[in-house]
Amino acid sequence: MVPTIAAADQVTIAALGDSLTAGYGLPAQDGFVPQLQGWLDAQGADTVVINAGVSGDTTAGGVSRVAWTLTPDVDKMIVNLGGNDLLRGIDPAVSRANLDEILATAQAQDVDVLLVGLDAPGNYGPAYEAAFDAMYPELAVQYGTIYYPDFFAPLNDGTDLDIARATYLQRDGIHPSAEGVALIVGGIGPAVLELIAD
Repeated sequence: MVPTIAAADQVTIAALGDSLTAGYGLPAQDGFVPQLQGWLDAQGADTVVINAGVSGDTTAGGVSRVAWTLTPDVDKMIVNLGGNDLLRGIDPAVSRANLDEILATAQAQDVDVLLVGLDAPGNYGPAYEAAFDAMYPELAVQYGTIYYPDFFAPLNDGTDLDIARATYLQRDGIHPSAEGVALIVGGIGPAVLELIAD
């Protein structure tokens, strides 16, 4: 069910993230933030979504940028970080501490957050996978944030994996295509509406 949006002042949302947020490899209009903006406009939500995504950023990079991302006009924030921590095999305890600091900064500035998780692969072993996967829901509970479990979930809808990769990912096999972003936005959109209405 899609939350309804009551008439209110315009809501400014900062999307703090990495290349998945920045729209790596795509024409500007096909990236995550422009497509999310279009989706929200179609829902009648009076919002401005700011692209605070930096390709290659880790959770540590998010910590270094969160204070100046949260300008006085920012009302809400989407936090979509951790993918580059995964790619580099960074200790989940370090990633968790960084996300904790980002959420604490937002809380101190009275900015509501939508925390977006990722599903860790098993190549670093079960202990790493369990620690990484647990940090998002546990931090969401700790800070009372809205939580969206897996950025890529809409691409894993039971379709043949090879077909899904060819259709919804770019050639690098990591970043979504424009079609993939559209599916991702359709999946995460209701959680963003919930963030706005919160």
